[in-house]
Amino acid sequence: MSYIGSPPAPNIAGVEVTPTEVSDQANNSTGYFDLPAGTTAERPGTPATGMMRYNTTESQYEVYDGSDWKYFAQTGYSYSVEFLVVAGGGGGAADLGGGGGAGGAIDSTLTVTKSSNYTVTVGAGGPASGNTRQSNTTGNNGSNSVFNSTTATGGGGAGAYWVGDSTYQTGKSGGSGGGGGAGITTTTGAGGSGTAGQGNAGGQAYGGSPYWGAGGGGKNAAGSNATSTAAGAGGAGINWKSLGTSYAGGGGGSAYGSNGGGTVGGAGGSGGGGNGGYGQVEPASIGSNATANTGGGGGGGSYSAAATRPSAGGAGGSGVVIIRYLGSQRGTGGTVTSSGGYTIHTFTSSGTFTA
Repeated sequence: MSYIGSPPAPNIAGVEVTPTEVSDQANNSTGYFDLPAGTTAERPGTPATGMMRYNTTESQYEVYDGSDWKYFAQTGYSYSVEFLVVAGGGGGAADLGGGGGAGGAIDSTLTVTKSSNYTVTVGAGGPASGNTRQSNTTGNNGSNSVFNSTTATGGGGAGAYWVGDSTYQTGKSGGSGGGGGAGITTTTGAGGSGTAGQGNAGGQAYGGSPYWGAGGGGKNAAGSNATSTAAGAGGAGINWKSLGTSYAGGGGGSAYGSNGGGTVGGAGGSGGGGNGGYGQVEPASIGSNATANTGGGGGGGSYSAAATRPSAGGAGGSGVVIIRYLGSQRGTGGTVTSSGGYTIHTFTSSGTFTA
């Protein structure tokens, strides 16, 4: 049959084509081969071995191996992660001390490259202060935590009682600032400052009699000022992505006094902050340690009327680094869990996240 002009386009509708007529052929095209694409939920309900597709949820090419969908081995591609970096919390101070400031907390995102390594450093909490009375027993700052190039600053140590030099009563600056320490007058220690975007300042102490230490700052709130009737509470921390655990709460200030005061120390902030110690009983004048791997600030220690009564401030909590991304596990490192469709890597000690 002959045609005037170009012949019509081939029409194979209704014609049986064998697999070899399609797949076992050379293809010199410089265009593309279009794989089916869809979400994880849109995978075939009864897949057959060898089926291939592009998973738009995971941004991955995948193949069914007869029992499960497996990703193609790839290098060089990127995906986005969300992360929280929390530094070590500051220690509470001894001797009418304030509460330690929480470690700085940074909530951000990062595009990571498959098979690349990212350094994780988890900072230690500030060590507990000593029991020596009426001396420089201010709280110790926590250590920084790092994920890749993001650094969270260690929490500020708290201010303490000091007869001869009021500067020791001032809380130290940090990710969140330490609470101020009480003194012999009502004009007492101010809180240390926090770092912008990481935390808040510590509170102002109250002195004279009774004596009240201030709360350390937390990620989501400043440490509470002490008043003539109560020690300052630690500032609240953050419940990151509503995963159920709070981080970076400030430590509570201490309490001391025989005229109705000193029976309850300041409460630690949600997020691992330690409670403040209180006087008139033994051995409860010790400030509580913050919870490990929360970046909480340690509680302030109360005044020691006798050399045998301990008055140490509590230690700050060590930090934590949490990384999560949507979908099934791609990276390695830390403790791996899943929740709400996300894979979560939690580092409670220093290590490496491999994307």
